[in-house]
Amino acid sequence: MYNFEFERPTSVDAAVEALKTEEAIAFSGGQTLMPTMKQRLAMPSKVVSLTAIEEMKGVKSEGDGLWIGGATTHATVMRELKDSYPAMASLAGRIGDPSVRSRGTIGGSLANNDPSACYPAGLLASKGTVVTNTREIAADDYFQGMFMTALEEGEIITAVKMAVPEKANYAKFIQPASRFPLTAVFVAKFSDGVRVAVTGASESGVFRWTEAEEALSSNFSADAVDGLSTPDGSGMISDLHGTGDYRAHLVKVMTKRGVAAC
Repeated sequence: MYNFEFERPTSVDAAVEALKTEEAIAFSGGQTLMPTMKQRLAMPSKVVSLTAIEEMKGVKSEGDGLWIGGATTHATVMRELKDSYPAMASLAGRIGDPSVRSRGTIGGSLANNDPSACYPAGLLASKGTVVTNTREIAADDYFQGMFMTALEEGEIITAVKMAVPEKANYAKFIQPASRFPLTAVFVAKFSDGVRVAVTGASESGVFRWTEAEEALSSNFSADAVDGLSTPDGSGMISDLHGTGDYRAHLVKVMTKRGVAAC
């Protein structure tokens, strides 16, 4: 590691001000930031922790949906949504291990937008909205590719909003070493249709499988997916854990499992 400034503000305004320092970076859990700093892949002059900002923590009902503070840990999401949104609680409860779940946050995960992260699929399937210190961004507009988002420099995620569907399930094919999904699918059934969000598979990051959404909106059963062509394997992640074609195949398999489990 190397020398850097560390600041732990207690308000959103103070955090935004601290991030105006050249080469400053936000810290909200640090599961990705700390390893990259140790390897000198990231060398910020200042690390601004968001973990002491109480207004960015917690879970509460908001209208017909939910509000989750950006600094809320995975463990808290798992515990607080157990009854109100079991599928999202299950997603949070299978991230990493207990140590990761006790420190990692929903805002940190969404800001990083790892192509194999779990929350992007959950938020995208749940008609989610990312709330920042300056605006609100629909999930459909927020995710813009591998590790890419609509966040601007100095903008931080203060909260997320999401709708609670009639039925939902997060089907995750786990890569045992990392606990990231090799491929995972979040299926959410609403009164106006079905949303299917896929993570861990595409080189472009999380995406909605619109063909499956159309089929399941007409017939919400695992059989409705049988006749569909899987996404093109050439656009899928291919590594030592699985080829692009294998991941494309898993998209259909996990979608069917998710629907069957709803």
